[in-house]
Amino acid sequence: MPIDIVVDAMGSDKAPEPEIRGAVLAARQYGVRVHLVGPEDILRPILRQHLRGYHLPVFIVPATEWITMGDKAAQAVRTKRDSTMRVGLKMVREGLASGHSDHGPSGPGKAAGFFTAGNTGAAMATAKMVLGMLSGVDRPALATILPTVRGIPSLLLDVGANVDSDPDNLVQFAVMGHMYAQNVLKIHNPRVGLLSIGEEDSKGNSLTRDTLPLLRAVPGINFIGNVEGRDLFNGHADVTVCDGFVGNVALKTTEGAAKLFGGALRESLKSTVTSQVGALLSRKAISDFKRRLDYSEYGGAPLLGVRGVCIVGHGSSNEKAIMNGIRVAAEFAQAEVNSGIEAALLST
Repeated sequence: MPIDIVVDAMGSDKAPEPEIRGAVLAARQYGVRVHLVGPEDILRPILRQHLRGYHLPVFIVPATEWITMGDKAAQAVRTKRDSTMRVGLKMVREGLASGHSDHGPSGPGKAAGFFTAGNTGAAMATAKMVLGMLSGVDRPALATILPTVRGIPSLLLDVGANVDSDPDNLVQFAVMGHMYAQNVLKIHNPRVGLLSIGEEDSKGNSLTRDTLPLLRAVPGINFIGNVEGRDLFNGHADVTVCDGFVGNVALKTTEGAAKLFGGALRESLKSTVTSQVGALLSRKAISDFKRRLDYSEYGGAPLLGVRGVCIVGHGSSNEKAIMNGIRVAAEFAQAEVNSGIEAALLST
């Protein structure tokens, strides 16, 4: 039976066009049932245009409000009771309440996972309110997928769900990251590292020094000790744990560096006739390189720790990123990561 994924159709910077295009692509390529949440009078004609007469499992769920990037998250979550985020996450809650596992039959008004490219703060607040937290988890963590030189993606968390964290929070993040990397990214016995300013145990601030012995005592995870910023991309660790302040700075720095490098590469390839010829000859290699750095390949960031599946995409997500976000939500739900997290935390 196809899995049902609900999409906030009014989330991205250019909504709803990328969401609708991405939903159609996902339904065609992955066989998922996609439910677009938003105002029907806006969505219906655009969806009809992109379906082009084909019968694909893409449906519209009415919602009269949506939360913009400029809205204050806490206020919008309270006042916009018929927002696309709240309506969509309620469908996930109904899917869980039906008594089935995360990937079980959904039925009308039920879904296995939710994707939004909208306001990140509002998505986190709404998910916590509507879905609730997993047993043993105090705070959710937003995780992001990073490319590595080994060709195997790595996971960095938290990248912004929490500005301040304590050692117990980081232990929970490590367990959640381990379960996601193992069950969704399919990395056998993922290596978990603690992000610090040096590999030695004595390096770091009070948070990392206090967290280190706790992580060493956690059963069932392959903890390799402190890792440094350079290790985010060299494949030394499969999962890197940090507080949300550090993680968000690292993520934004990475995005800026990738844009700088891509722009500099383009300019260099255009500078001389020789380089232009070289660029033509190495087009496939350049294309492969760009794909490895392209955020749209990874779909979005899972919000780990909530009782359900919630994927948060970039505000500038295009239809490819939306399609992959839907795919990631489906894979997350089918892997039953959340039940594994609860069981693992129960044993710590």
